[in-house]
Amino acid sequence: MTRAIVFPGQGSQTVGMGKDLADAFPAARAVFEEVDDALDQKLSTLMFEGPEDELTLTENTQPALLAVSLAVVRSIEAESGKRPADYASFAAGHSLGEYSALAATGTFSLGDAARLLRIRGNAMQKAVPVGDGAMAALIGIEAEDAVAIAEAAAAGDVCDFANDNAPGQVVLSGAVGAIERAVEIAKERGAKRAVLLPVSAPFHCALMGPAADVMAEALANTEMHDPAIPIVANVSAAPVETADVARRLLVEQVCGRVRWRECVQTMANEGVRELVELGHGKVLTGLTRRIDRELSGTAVGSSETVREFAAALS
Repeated sequence: MTRAIVFPGQGSQTVGMGKDLADAFPAARAVFEEVDDALDQKLSTLMFEGPEDELTLTENTQPALLAVSLAVVRSIEAESGKRPADYASFAAGHSLGEYSALAATGTFSLGDAARLLRIRGNAMQKAVPVGDGAMAALIGIEAEDAVAIAEAAAAGDVCDFANDNAPGQVVLSGAVGAIERAVEIAKERGAKRAVLLPVSAPFHCALMGPAADVMAEALANTEMHDPAIPIVANVSAAPVETADVARRLLVEQVCGRVRWRECVQTMANEGVRELVELGHGKVLTGLTRRIDRELSGTAVGSSETVREFAAALS
């Protein structure tokens, strides 16, 4: 099989997401109800109606994006009779999307995944006081240059290469002063754009150490099973086939680099020719084209695209 499924991360959220699915598919409604029950919160109402400032809080955004992705997965199954292992040979997710990939492949339950992401969002937010950390996107800068810029900007502060998203599209994360210096250095070194990102915390850097400790405990107390298909992990860019390795790498992921470009290349090297993005938005589909033009990318996140994809599987 030459298809992989991928799941989006933070930044893909918008008010109204998932409502079209809930209106169209009982299976999707059941997912949103299950997540609401797991969190003891009407997260679905916040997703469908807003307000946006509450939806964009990390503690809400993370389980909300999981919910939409799993609503897509369950709706495809209801329409086609097929589970992810029936139509994909690999799965992967960008940052929090890795939890969606693991839930979709049976590594942990949807309710546990939602609770873990609520814990993760809270822990990441609390790890660094608001205003002390920052992240910056550097466009036109390659991975090796990102490492050099981070080292030059650090000056004793944390400044880490956080996301390798695609050729010429990287993200740095760390202390606000270091990230501001990195933006200026990147511009001097030929970046097409270098901008601070509107995020509430500096994700995927060493400052997230306290959050990693919280997640180590939370994951240790969560029942996990081997995934039905290999998950290409963010921090290793290698296929994971056991629950124990998945658990360890989820802890490392909190502070570690999201090696998305390499994850996609790994799947391509394993024979994958089609990446299907399951969830809200088309961010990963856009990155796929930048990473490897030989790969086709498709986004499945609306009732219409779910029906089309399910029909193609049948």
